[in-house]
Amino acid sequence: MGDIEITAEWTVPLSDGRHLIQFEHGTTSGKRLIFVDGKEVLRKNWMFKLVGSESFYINKKTRAKINIEAVSGFSYEYSLEVNGKPLEKFAKDYSKTCKTWSLIVQACNTRVCMELDTLDVWVNGDKREVEPQFSEDHDGSERHFMLTSNVSAHISSFSSGKKLTGIIHQLYVGDLGPFDPDADEDSICVV
Repeated sequence: MGDIEITAEWTVPLSDGRHLIQFEHGTTSGKRLIFVDGKEVLRKNWMFKLVGSESFYINKKTRAKINIEAVSGFSYEYSLEVNGKPLEKFAKDYSKTCKTWSLIVQACNTRVCMELDTLDVWVNGDKREVEPQFSEDHDGSERHFMLTSNVSAHISSFSSGKKLTGIIHQLYVGDLGPFDPDADEDSICVV
């Protein structure tokens, strides 16, 4: 990215992957640069107003806004909103609507995400064709899909039998599993 001086950065979890948002704010020139996953998505040079906000898209359907506020003198505070919510609230809400597994499959980092509202399954940002089936083993359902061109997987969903716990989602890769969704998206299992 050359002579870029990143002022603020955030990581945004989405069903198509975790996205790195980077922002440069030239406090003398007002210059503003926004990068999503290292790709420049917005550039404004020589802005006279040093505070305000800049809106952009993280992906095709996710809108974001960086807010720039003066704190004192020439100090600034930066915050990120995603789909109209502060990043922290968005991430918390997202974790309730998406189950995510991070694993290594055939020596490659792999991220599997199932959206709970649509039951769509994403692998490394690519939506997979799924075959839903009822499961007699758990009195629940399974969503079968191809993890890679030669590795099959399925997500088993069933009631925990406990009101506070709710539905349990587990990933099976080939004959291996079950793998529980990541609580912090940093745990990795090797397959």
